[in-house]
Amino acid sequence: MSGLIRISDPDDPRIAAFRSIRERDLTGRDGLFIAEGKVVLRMLVDAHAAGTGFTTRSVLLLENRVDGLRDILDHLSADIPVYVASGTVFDEIAGFHMHRGILALGSSAHRPGRADMLDSLPASSLVLVACGLSNHDNIGSLFRNAAAFGADGVLLDETCCDPLYRKAIRVSVGAVLKVPFARGSAIADILQDLTGQGFELWGLSPRGAVDIRDIPATPRIALVMGTEGEGLPEAVMQTIQTARIRQRPGLDSLNVATATGIALHEVARLKGLV
Repeated sequence: MSGLIRISDPDDPRIAAFRSIRERDLTGRDGLFIAEGKVVLRMLVDAHAAGTGFTTRSVLLLENRVDGLRDILDHLSADIPVYVASGTVFDEIAGFHMHRGILALGSSAHRPGRADMLDSLPASSLVLVACGLSNHDNIGSLFRNAAAFGADGVLLDETCCDPLYRKAIRVSVGAVLKVPFARGSAIADILQDLTGQGFELWGLSPRGAVDIRDIPATPRIALVMGTEGEGLPEAVMQTIQTARIRQRPGLDSLNVATATGIALHEVARLKGLV
């Protein structure tokens, strides 16, 4: 770790990327993202060291958090600046009270795309596919579930929100930085690629043809999740196998994050991952 750099002016150009982070969340950061909190900072530093394509650009800390982060900061290379500020200055930089007092600027510029990700998957794989998920809490929970149950990757279509949005990363407890993923392209193209790679495609829906526990064990399984309310598009449902989670009558469906967790647990158990 390089020496700490004290920031006394919230308009210091060296920390411009951390200014007004809520507004920047809405406008985008052109391949950069904000990691927030101790656990997520550790995940980012580990991902950087592992060469996953995520890199740490800089760190901004509340001055009283430094000592408790020494074990993480010692793994940073000397060329990554670590800025430190008082509580008043830190809050002025962020634009609101940041009780965690830990921010890092990361980059995803060198991450592999979908083709490379699929080519790198093991012969026996479990993949999660998201179609039309626009809620960052759900995206974060989806990644947390994927990490918990040993999914090998997540594919998000072009209508899904960005999993590198600050809140999505935080809700995922850093799993977005751990579970391989690719975002973009139409859902039909993603499913075609998975079929070409030997995956059995299973769409999750209350109208599914079989119970989730009756999905047969095959080497490569992809679970396809749709947005809450509308669910998977009918055009998708007609081209893949479908499964349902059994539940009591009276409610049309589960929250997509909950449904994902249940489905992943069942298939992970089937494949001996848990």
